[in-house]
Amino acid sequence: MSLARFTLYYLLYSFLLAAIVVFLPYLFPDVVLFIPRFWVMFGFLAGITYIAYALADFGMKRNPETGIMAIMGSIVIKVMFSLAFVLIYSLNAKEKGLLLVLNFFSLYLLFSFFEIYSLLLNLRHQNK
Repeated sequence: MSLARFTLYYLLYSFLLAAIVVFLPYLFPDVVLFIPRFWVMFGFLAGITYIAYALADFGMKRNPETGIMAIMGSIVIKVMFSLAFVLIYSLNAKEKGLLLVLNFFSLYLLFSFFEIYSLLLNLRHQNK
């Protein structure tokens, strides 16, 4: 999958997730589902996931034999920046910890799922 094609699918996926986030409070009006600065977290995770995919894609295209190392490196970079974001956010915010953790990890896992699925598609095409 080329980077341009990934970008198109990733934007569609991100807009789908954003639409779900917008409509969830209407389905559950009495429940606080999101932290006040949820969109900052959403944008950060969307951006860092795109950067991690671009790094992995670049590494796989540059040297296909070390493609797995490029993927693992991009995932480690993503984890480190994400943990730093959570640390900085939790030190500066006064929200409930459980809500922050649930919001963060649900977004992290959803974006990571799409990234890993796309990277595995690239590896499948390399093996053929």
